[in-house]
Amino acid sequence: MVEIPVAGGPYALVAGPDGALWVTLVQAGEVARVALDGGVTRFAVGEKPQQIVLGPDGALWFTLADAVGRLTVGGELSTFAAERPYGICVGPDRAIWFTDVDRVCRLGGEAFPAPGFPAMITSGPDGALWFTLNARSAVGRLTLDGRLTLRETPTPRSGPVGIAATHDAVWFTEILAGQLGRIPMDDAIQELPLGDGAKPHAVIPAQADGVFVSLWGAGEVAHVSFDGEVATIPAGEEPHGLAIGPDDGLWVALEAGVVARLAG
Repeated sequence: MVEIPVAGGPYALVAGPDGALWVTLVQAGEVARVALDGGVTRFAVGEKPQQIVLGPDGALWFTLADAVGRLTVGGELSTFAAERPYGICVGPDRAIWFTDVDRVCRLGGEAFPAPGFPAMITSGPDGALWFTLNARSAVGRLTLDGRLTLRETPTPRSGPVGIAATHDAVWFTEILAGQLGRIPMDDAIQELPLGDGAKPHAVIPAQADGVFVSLWGAGEVAHVSFDGEVATIPAGEEPHGLAIGPDDGLWVALEAGVVARLAG
């Protein structure tokens, strides 16, 4: 395992277009460029940067306490007012989409009601937006023209947070229930227990098979195959965001103050 100290609460990260990782520092109000050789460059961006994605324009897009931010690799910052955004993704229309207070928004466009505290959001394999509803224990599907469908999790009060899509399914974490959920297209929700105290947070597609899940409570990252086999990797204290790095390795943001490349 490679560990790069980055103070300020590393929370989410993404591979940039410049061969580095870009990391939100939720406590410091910064976004950091973390080179694979350990060099760190920090940019002040505003209060509480959280989720981050690489936009179709080659810039880094992220949510703040009351805005959506855009940061170029050269350090040029722009912000766009929002109420209290959290999740963010590039939609199937190549626009920036984000979750806000009881709504899902297209940047510069419409806002669609989605009551139940929408959390993370992803572009699904079916050309729709999929997002978790944390307070409602449900997963939402929103078409580009605003048609909303909700599916409640089989486990009540499951607290879904993270969400990601693979070629034929949408996967999401249930942080309160300690489970990983999977929704095959046009099929019922499946749930997989990940252990007492696991507190799964983020989920991303694995390079070849299944998904990776950060287990915040256990200090681990789990690999879950398409067949449901689970293997865990030690990660460190408070693992949150995950990303496949420019080196094709698995990287994790540890809010305790480390960005790490995991073995295995």
